[in-house]
Amino acid sequence: MTVLWAVGGAVGGLASGVALRELVNRFTRTGIALPLVSAAVLAVLATKFAGSVEVLAFACLGAVGVALAFIDTAVRRLPDVLTLPAYPAVLILLTVAALTGGTIGALGRAVLGGLTLAFVYRVLEFVNPAGMGYGDVKLSGVVGMALAWLGWPVLLLGAALAFVLSAVVSLVLLLLRKVTLKSSLPFGPFMLLGAFAAVLLS
Repeated sequence: MTVLWAVGGAVGGLASGVALRELVNRFTRTGIALPLVSAAVLAVLATKFAGSVEVLAFACLGAVGVALAFIDTAVRRLPDVLTLPAYPAVLILLTVAALTGGTIGALGRAVLGGLTLAFVYRVLEFVNPAGMGYGDVKLSGVVGMALAWLGWPVLLLGAALAFVLSAVVSLVLLLLRKVTLKSSLPFGPFMLLGAFAAVLLS
């Protein structure tokens, strides 16, 4: 049964990657690999949430997240055309999961978690606009919703991993002299990768 979920996730990821590739290619031509990466990510998520209604919400965010990671890595942008529609989509799918699974409390926690993480990122962006973009702030809310749905510890872990991964990669690139102390890396991919890791570890 788990294999079937993985295959279904891979197929869904492949389809979403193909559907979003043209949009991604408006910003960067690196989108050619998007379907394969999306297939891998959604296969893992489908396996993680096999048999649950919440799989739809995480698959949706996973598909959008892969596309955003491609764009942000290439051109340091997290376009609203992808980020903003993710909010109602994920919220609706989590609501469906709450109504069918009897987890209304988790839905309330998800909304509060999204607001909390967005507030934290907004403060960080205000304090250090050079290191944190407003696109990161907008993305943090929907990421926070998904993580908080799984619990406050998952939200904290996902948020922490984003900064840890960013620091580690920055240090490695600095040692390799690929960047300087004045350089800054796009933070969106680290936020998404940290969230992905926290979900898998939950």
